[in-house]
Amino acid sequence: MQRVMHYGYAKTTMSEIAKDCGMSAGNIYRFFASKIDIAEAMAQKYHEVILDGYNEIAARESSATLRLTAFWHHCLTSTYQQLDKDEKILEVAERLTQERPLHANEQLALNRVPLTKILNDGVVLGEFAPIKDPEVTAEMIQSMMMKFAYPQLFSRLTLDQLERELDGVLPIIIAGLQKGF
Repeated sequence: MQRVMHYGYAKTTMSEIAKDCGMSAGNIYRFFASKIDIAEAMAQKYHEVILDGYNEIAARESSATLRLTAFWHHCLTSTYQQLDKDEKILEVAERLTQERPLHANEQLALNRVPLTKILNDGVVLGEFAPIKDPEVTAEMIQSMMMKFAYPQLFSRLTLDQLERELDGVLPIIIAGLQKGF
């Protein structure tokens, strides 16, 4: 991970990774069939941290509206800060999108679990109108919020600018959930 984050995905070879690990190139292939498998493992490790945050937010004993807002702010700030800290992560994300298009869908599906919990809790608490299919609603909310989840869509905006947009979009979504649709 350190090599990829320092030199970038394209400039890193399996031989260099093996050398960093103190093993032969042939031996590294016992653990990872290709460099994209390493990139996917890196992304999964990062996603586990993000998902832990989503699950913690979903489990809070606060209003569903506050949790939904915290969920999306966590999404945006975690992604933005990771990109700010390790700009090479964008190269890994783009390569994964090209070579493993289902990877992002799998991550989105995992993220929908705590998001669906927040929606269901909002209905139970009377904050949101009844939702016919909370999982589909969560998926549609994810579709609306892609700009705040994927650094490729940040359009070189600052975190303050993105948070301003997020704070403008969230009340629209929450109002829709409160009124029903």
